Amino acid sequence: MDESPARQTTGWRGWLALSPLLVFLLVYLFSSLLAKDFYKVPVTSAFLIASVYAIAISKGKISERVGIFSKGAGAPSVMLMIWIFAMAGAFASTAKAIGSIDATVNLTLMVLPGKLILAGLFVAACFISMAIGTSVGTIVALVPIAAGVASQSGITAPLATAIIVGGAFFGDNLSFISDTTIAATQSQGCSMADKFRTNIWIAAPAALLTALIYLFIGLNLDSSPQAGSVNPLLLLPYVAVIFLAVCGMNVLVVLAIGLGINAVLGFATGSFSWIGFLSECGNGIAEMASLIFVTMLAGGMLEIIRYNGGLNFIIRGLTKRIPGPRGAEFSIAALVGLANLCTANNTIAIITTGGIAKDITDKFGLDPRRSASILDIFSCVVQGIIPYGAQMLMASGLAGVPAFGIIGSLYYPFALFGVACLAIIFKFPRRYSRGRRA
Repeated sequence: MDESPARQTTGWRGWLALSPLLVFLLVYLFSSLLAKDFYKVPVTSAFLIASVYAIAISKGKISERVGIFSKGAGAPSVMLMIWIFAMAGAFASTAKAIGSIDATVNLTLMVLPGKLILAGLFVAACFISMAIGTSVGTIVALVPIAAGVASQSGITAPLATAIIVGGAFFGDNLSFISDTTIAATQSQGCSMADKFRTNIWIAAPAALLTALIYLFIGLNLDSSPQAGSVNPLLLLPYVAVIFLAVCGMNVLVVLAIGLGINAVLGFATGSFSWIGFLSECGNGIAEMASLIFVTMLAGGMLEIIRYNGGLNFIIRGLTKRIPGPRGAEFSIAALVGLANLCTANNTIAIITTGGIAKDITDKFGLDPRRSASILDIFSCVVQGIIPYGAQMLMASGLAGVPAFGIIGSLYYPFALFGVACLAIIFKFPRRYSRGRRA
């Protein structure tokens, strides 16, 4: 991120600072409606137009404006995601070439009855993400498998992908080793165990509701896919990736080891030569190219918004008038949600707004465990549905479906949002919902 100070904006200048985000959404929405197909409009093009607009409305010399954009596009968090995209693309392509995806899909079809496939995939994603504490790692490991299951069972690829994305955010929101959990609890001064106890009363009903939806959809599936033969050796890449991630290893190291296993298996089975291995790696990286460009354009555009004061404008507007404890909790939710919308990173959104949330918590006598839970929940809700978030882009690239197509079948973030809002309104659970008027 660019460390230069953000401008202080008010009134129309604040809305102007936020307008690039609106331009992106309008360009994509209008173009998709004009084409009568959300699958035909590249997100990259909409971000390019919004990015040019963001630079155009900023003050200063053109070189300075482009410099601010470039710092955002090349921020450490953005470059890390690009590394992950490239490694994930190479891993997925080589795993497919040696037959690892087919073997894992066949095993899944053997273990799960046809009508329980959807709910089973969701539960698996929930448990794995809970164990490894990263939604991105869960998506990398499971989306190719889900996409393969979809092709064998008559399920649409967007639905299968959405199941994994939803389950990935369940664990990301609750895991003790998730960076969002660490950021939320540290900013509010409560233990991770206490935050978990608060959080689970909201996340568990949302997950149960989502699982029931997928179970109901699965009961209506007509196809009964037949599983093919399974070579246990070809399961090794995905077993290794999941196991190493559960052990807490860095996702880049996990993918590098997985890529090495693919290479050894590929050479041993004759699936490809050294040149063929390099070719598969290149193909996988090339398939991620549009996502890499979107990540850089989004990073630059969002840095322009921050520099022009758009984020500060949101924060000041939401904290100006808070009516009472419920209003205070909704303000924290809206604060972190809008910050997430403008940063496309739930951890950064929590870090950015955590101090203000703590002030609101102290002023209105809220329970810090409650405010930490709200910060984590609503940041994950927004991160789970924005088409330019890292998780959605990763899932879109691995499954080969547009991000907006995934959102249409994504039930968990919306269920979590609904349950969380009801929890604030009805002060549930009661033991964590104290508060006083300012």
